[in-house]
Formats: sequence, structure tokens, C-alpha cells
Amino acid sequence: MSDLFRIDNLHARPVSDDTETADDILRGLSLTIKAGEVHAIMGPNGCGKSTLASTLLASPEYEVTTGDIFFKGENITDWTTDVRAKAGLFLAFQYPQEIAGVSVIQFLRQALSARKGIDLSVLELRLSAMDWMKRLGMDSSFVDRYLNEGFSGGEKKRNEIMQMALLEPDFAVLDETDSGLDIDALRIVAKGIREVRVDRPAMGILLITHYQRLLDELQPDFVHIMIDGRIVKSGGMEVAAELEKNGYEAYKATVS
Repeated sequence: MSDLFRIDNLHARPVSDDTETADDILRGLSLTIKAGEVHAIMGPNGCGKSTLASTLLASPEYEVTTGDIFFKGENITDWTTDVRAKAGLFLAFQYPQEIAGVSVIQFLRQALSARKGIDLSVLELRLSAMDWMKRLGMDSSFVDRYLNEGFSGGEKKRNEIMQMALLEPDFAVLDETDSGLDIDALRIVAKGIREVRVDRPAMGILLITHYQRLLDELQPDFVHIMIDGRIVKSGGMEVAAELEKNGYEAYKATVS
């Protein structure tokens, strides 16, 4: 199976006027994900997890100083966010932004048009969205609300999963999708992710989290421990079990 997404020796730092003092937050991170695989990155606060998510989607707040990012065999390191998204990358944000005056259905229609060049009617899109809202336990009026405005944490995360289902990306980065969710909401979100995978078995997923409960629900193929901007341990679910038992301190000693 060919590589779907590959990160080679990635170093990245916040964009700063003073490049002399800005330190790299990502410090030599490498990772390969094949089509259909689910990988999870776990790490303590401040280890660079969210910096990684933002860098993968070309956030203007971060710059790559060394290393490369490959997607479907192409070097996308210099690609902008919109070009990456159109090519089939998707990022579910830890803190989705509110957009006043733009309804969920309007946003989805614009996003689908940009991603696939498809100009669906509102009715066609509403029918597709209704199916996923039902699967995700969302009220049918949800798509008429302004994007993320007044949404609960669970509603924001379920909306992101619905977007992922409808946009049909080839690779999805789910950044702290489980944060702020109670166990019932977590199970609904995890069920949604599993159902998207059934519909799109070749889609790759990178989960970024510091909670094991999402891993228990999704059973990723690989689990990676991230400390100080790099991956220090990789394996299967046994790595998550080991982390639960020993905590992050055991891994911090391995980083010079």
C-alpha cells in the first residue's frame, strides 16, 4: 500500500518578526500514514500537538524551517491552506471559529464548491446533511443556525464530523476532537468517525489527543507519543496502555 501522507524531519516555529529568537516547536518530526490507516498522536500540553495540526494545514501563524510534507506523492510543504483543502486535506479544529451571518448549510455549500467544484442546490445538500445529522444525533434545524454561534462543545465537534463526511477528504487531521465532550457526546462523535470510515475506507486519519478514551472508541492502527516536538515512541494500542500506566514522565527522560 502506498504512502498517503508523509512527514519528513519536520521543524516548525511560530511566525515572528524576530527570527533570531523564535525557537522551533516541532523539532524533527517524521511520520508515514498509508491509505485507510488511523494514527493517533498523544502528548502532554505544550509538546507541539496543535502546532503540528496547524502546520499541516498551512496556518499563517507557523512556518516550516526544515523538512517536508508529502500528500499522495506530492510535496505540499509550500502549498497554501486552500490548495491543500481542495486537494483533499481536512482539519477538524480544537476550537472551531464562530462565523456570524453564515449558516451551516451556506458554509457547507461554499466548502463543497471549493473542494469538488460541485454546485449542489440547497435542497440536495440539505438532504445529504439530514442523513448525517440523524446519524450524529443532531436536530434537523441545526443546518440553519449560524456556524458555531452559540453551539455547545458537542455540537461544534459533531458539526466538524458532518463536514468531514460531506466533504469526503482523502486525509483528515482531527485535533483534540474529544476535548470538552462528555462520554455520551464522545461516543456519538466516535460513532460518526467510524461511519465515515465505512463510507470511505481509503481515507487516512491522524488523531491528535491527550485522552485515551477516544482511542478506546476508535482503536487506531498506530499510536505515537510526542514529547518536545518529536515522536519518541510508536506502536499499537499497547503504547496507549503503557502511557496510561506510566504517564508522560517516563518518555520525557528519552528526549535530550
